[in-house]
Amino acid sequence: MGNDAMSEAFCQISKSPFTRRIDRHKLPHRFTQPTFNIYNGRIDPIEHVSHFNQRMAIHLRNKALMCKVFPSSLGLVAMRWFDGLDEGSIRSFYELTRAFEARFVTCSRVPNPLDSLLSKVMKEGETLKTYSDRYWETFNEIDGDFDDVAIRTFKVGLPTEHDLRKSLTIKHARSMRQLMDCIDEHKRVEEYQTQGKGKAKAFPEKRDHQSGSYNHNRPRRDFINQPSGASAQIVSLVFKEPVYQILEKIKNESYFKRPNKMEGDPSKWNQSLYCHYH
Repeated sequence: MGNDAMSEAFCQISKSPFTRRIDRHKLPHRFTQPTFNIYNGRIDPIEHVSHFNQRMAIHLRNKALMCKVFPSSLGLVAMRWFDGLDEGSIRSFYELTRAFEARFVTCSRVPNPLDSLLSKVMKEGETLKTYSDRYWETFNEIDGDFDDVAIRTFKVGLPTEHDLRKSLTIKHARSMRQLMDCIDEHKRVEEYQTQGKGKAKAFPEKRDHQSGSYNHNRPRRDFINQPSGASAQIVSLVFKEPVYQILEKIKNESYFKRPNKMEGDPSKWNQSLYCHYH
């Protein structure tokens, strides 16, 4: 009984589901089969067919070849389905992909509804990068062209006091590209601020000697410009990384001024010293 079942199974897989025209088609000269993502029976079948088409892009017109190569992209579960197809039942690549998608339709990706964007808000203590990643991950799961909605809802999800929200309120982003550029700019500022938390303050806050309190509204100045009556203060500046590496990171910023090179005759300099930045 067991031998009969095994013989029947071998007989079934030895039969081709393709018509004779497809079976007789010869592979192109020097054809090299691309490497595919193997379908495991758990992901969206349409996405798998799309991936297969991309890998076989230069052979898309050769439908017989597409049929004969497609089984090579199937894993064990999908191959059992393929082996179970009736002999000669597939006459084209279109029929093959339609049958494949119908069999694994339960694995199809269900797109997120548009209103799912409205539930995305920046959480307390969350960085702009983390919020942005969550937002665009949801947006990418929505089918259709809703760029205008995405631009509006992204701003709404930011706290009212957030600098990016204020910026987008003053100057509206007219395209997705403009919005992304604005987000990237504020993310860089956020990253610099995060890196600066581990560094000591370069200048202590100035003290208002008349009131005895700190004046947060006055701009900071160099010590050389301070009134002569101000008491001298010692500043301890500590960085976690070499200064030349910090300069390299901020060299393209608008506020950055490149340090001057050393003056004088280079032959008289101490040759044992080396400037990493210059």
